[in-house]
Order: sequence, then C-alpha cells, then structure tokens
Amino acid sequence: MWRSCLRLWDEGRRLLNRPRGGLIASVGPGPNPRLQARAYAPLTERKRFYQNVSITQGEGGFEINLDHRKLKTPQAKLFTVPSEALAIAVATEWDSQQDTIKFYTMHLTTLCNTSLDNPTQRNKDQLIRAAVKFLDTDTICYRVEEPETLVELQKNEWDPVIEWAEKRYGVEIGSSTSIMGPSIPARTQEVLISHLASYNMWALQGIEFVVTQLKSMVLTLGLIDLRLTVEQAVLLSRLEEEYQVPVSTKSNSFPPRARSDTCCLWPEPHPGDITSSTDNSACDPQPSA
Repeated sequence: MWRSCLRLWDEGRRLLNRPRGGLIASVGPGPNPRLQARAYAPLTERKRFYQNVSITQGEGGFEINLDHRKLKTPQAKLFTVPSEALAIAVATEWDSQQDTIKFYTMHLTTLCNTSLDNPTQRNKDQLIRAAVKFLDTDTICYRVEEPETLVELQKNEWDPVIEWAEKRYGVEIGSSTSIMGPSIPARTQEVLISHLASYNMWALQGIEFVVTQLKSMVLTLGLIDLRLTVEQAVLLSRLEEEYQVPVSTKSNSFPPRARSDTCCLWPEPHPGDITSSTDNSACDPQPSA
C-alpha cells in the first residue's frame, strides 16, 4: 500500500538522518466534540515554526518529528503511520514548506489525520458504500447527445475505460444519455463492495477521497489497478471542460489544484470525502507536560 509514496523516497530519505527528539510538537485540541469542527475546518496558512523534520520508528509505527517534537493530530493523538514510505512522504510535505506553512497543500498529512482521528466516526462499511455510491452519478457514465464531436470524444475516451472495468471485475456498468444516468445493476455494486472490503481503513480513506475528486468510481478503479496514470484520470474526469476550452488556451487549461489534489494524495495501489486537516492550534509547538 501507498507505493507511490516511494517516488518521494530519494528526496525524503535524508530526513531519516535528521536529529531525533522526544518532546511533543503539534499538540492539538482533545476529542471535545465542540472543538472537532474547528479542528477539521479548511485552513489557510501560518508562519513556519520549525527548522528540521525527521522520522523515528516507535512501537505503533513511524512518527514525524518537528525540531525534536513529535507531530500530533488535531485530536492530540500521536501522528503515527504504518509504513516508512508514507512517513517519508508526510515528512517531505512538512520539510518542503517555506517561510509559510500552506496547510491546503499538505494532502497526505490531511489524509493521515483523518485516518487516525476518524472525525466523522465512519466505519469501514460506510466508507466503502460512500465510494461505491458514486457509480450512480459516475462522470464517465453520463453522456451528451450533442454536439457530435463531443459525443465521439466521450465514446473514444471513456468507453475503453468502462469496458476495461467491466471485464476486469466481471460486472456491467454501461453509460446513458438520460438525466437519470445509467441503471447500475445491484450485482455490480455488490462485487465492488466486496472488492473494496479487501482494503484497510487507511486505504479506504484515500480511495474515497480520490473518488470524490474525480467524481468517478470507474476512473478510481483504473488508478488502483494502474490502468490509468494520475494525469490521465484527471483529464478524463474533465473531458467535457477540456472540450469547451478554446484550442489557443488549452496549454493553460489544466488546473494545478485538480492535478495536485489527486497526484499528491494518490496512495497506489490501495488508495474519503476528507474533512480533516491539521489546524493552527494543532501545529503550535508546545512542550509536553
């Protein structure tokens, strides 16, 4: 799991040799329900308060240290991840921040906070069904009837992905020009629910987030199986928007945010509606009591 984090390995490996410490770094609010909404509210920026980032291995997994202080989640849990590759990727997010910490760019940190704190208190079955529900409104299953050029474009670009998914999972998906969308057979949903049940909670948080970004369960399956690259999946999810952009401006039509949201988050091969993020109070460097 999280294999694409290895792309950051060379850049982040040096973090393992940084100084290690034992004080608490990011002490967030406790599990007080009144504070949860603020703790996971969208963030902007704040001044960088640390110099060095390092990784240590503890009993529960790999930890992130900011100037000898251990990173914590918004609910004050120790920020611990299950793999070294993921720890390096998260540490690289923190290390790459300049004078200002741009929390909205720290997607893996956000995903990990969500997995650790589970602020919405959803279980595995709820995450799976939330992801599979996107089949009912899947982007690549909704087709236009005109103009003809867009009809052909959707057919040429989207049909092969649907056909691949149907063959790969032995299900029926189809497409429709109806405003109601295609009628997805119950068996198709059952098969995909069963397939997603093989992933753990960490992976499912990532899967649901990517499904939400792409508005497509089918494209997400293509990413999981490495049938599609991140760039291909994002462009396919924006096919109609790309079609409407004048040729002269297409070189600037690929929105950086859309690409980075999926690219930076993508945990191959096992990648939720993410509501978590590390807020300002959760990042204030406070010594342990």
